[in-house]
Amino acid sequence: MNRQQAWDILTEHVKSESLGRHCIAVESAMVHFARLGGHDEQTWSVTGLLHDFDYEMFPEPPDHTREGAKILKERGVSDEIIGAILSHADWNLDTHPRDTPLRKTLFAVDELCGFIHAVARLRPTKLDGLAAKSVKKKMKQASFAAAVSRQDIIDGAALLEMELDVLITHCVEALSTVADELGLNSEEGSASE
Repeated sequence: MNRQQAWDILTEHVKSESLGRHCIAVESAMVHFARLGGHDEQTWSVTGLLHDFDYEMFPEPPDHTREGAKILKERGVSDEIIGAILSHADWNLDTHPRDTPLRKTLFAVDELCGFIHAVARLRPTKLDGLAAKSVKKKMKQASFAAAVSRQDIIDGAALLEMELDVLITHCVEALSTVADELGLNSEEGSASE
């Protein structure tokens, strides 16, 4: 499965702009960490891009991920990628533990990418200059991006054996590479100032 094939599956099943952007954000973080760790970038890219492709059709657990896994299997996606996607949902941990770098990283960046995106949207400079301390400060505000699990973010950093500040910094850097696709181009924000 290459990136174009994954993109075709994503655009076939995802109609929500925000969900599509989330998948692109997670993909960018996965590619970033694949490069850092010397892993196969295409496998990590496809995993990030497709991790929530079935969410609009199957938003409820355990159908989310499990029904999507059936579709991906039919499309010839590898067991490695499908297993990683299954592992990012807690309800699949009995059969798909987070026990490989691919699985650990997907879990670690998923919620965090969504949270960073929410923080950046509020800033005039978007991702430019976004520091880990600003993200952590917003994490303490329970009403902000309330659907994002702070515990998953903290647990993800621990799973990677990485300081939370370091994980946040890497994810901000990764998201910056796709800022235009995410609607987080700082030039657009500063033009209205």
